[in-house]
Amino acid sequence: MSRKGIILAGGAGTRLHPLTMVTSKQLLPVYDKPMIYYPLSALMLAGISDILIITTPQDQAAFKHLLGTGRQWNVKFDYAEQPEPNGIAQAFVIAADFLRSEPSCLILGDNILYGHGLPDALHRAGARDRGATIFSYWVDDPQRYGVIEFNPNDEVLSIEEKPQNPKSNWAAIGVYFYDEEVTDLVKQLAPSARGELEITDLNVLYMRKRQLKVERLGRGFAWFDAGTHDSLLEAGEFVRVLQHRQGQLVCAPDEIAFHNGWISAAELKELAAKAGKTQYARRLLDNLR
Repeated sequence: MSRKGIILAGGAGTRLHPLTMVTSKQLLPVYDKPMIYYPLSALMLAGISDILIITTPQDQAAFKHLLGTGRQWNVKFDYAEQPEPNGIAQAFVIAADFLRSEPSCLILGDNILYGHGLPDALHRAGARDRGATIFSYWVDDPQRYGVIEFNPNDEVLSIEEKPQNPKSNWAAIGVYFYDEEVTDLVKQLAPSARGELEITDLNVLYMRKRQLKVERLGRGFAWFDAGTHDSLLEAGEFVRVLQHRQGQLVCAPDEIAFHNGWISAAELKELAAKAGKTQYARRLLDNLR
């Protein structure tokens, strides 16, 4: 099933000031790659190649300079602006013309996912042609997140945004698969008390229709919301250790495009050459051995 992708890379990144006073959060380095490579890699692992990147007006030129049209990976990038950060669900208002009533996957630009079974989980979500699928991760501090409550049959009973008394430790993380109805359903949302279109409210609409599924990322998965100085540093160290121990890249779009069959060996060599005399380039070439 054809599905379009959206990366929400807007926002002011105030929790990362002063770093983000001069650049977008999603352009900051996470070890050896810009942050946006990580959510982009998740979409590509899901087999999604038609992607809208939503940025702030002032940062869009930098994203275009980094990513271009996507031709280097045989994907297609479109760009749109989010003038004000008025909630995650606002992405579907901005993306309405891009989606044209097609199913989609939205991923937040500061989400970093890793795990052996991640491609399978993404493909399962992408294969569902009705309703919505969200992803969840077990956290120690659920008060900071949207918390999912399940019944004994693993059906969603409730989703609460930053509850004082969480009903579980399963947090909804920033990966959301929706059917073609999402652009109509988002029109039913009213701004929350903080003036935003809340993604939790959109998920509740699907839950009430009994059309909300959850992919739980348990043991063996890692998830980082790289929106604070500590989590940015932790994510970078995680990637560094994995790459050094395993001798393989983590979330490299060049490599994923090659393994997806979207670019040839010759094209991968060209991308490695452009990366210069770097460890990143050498590990790209390891894929051709």
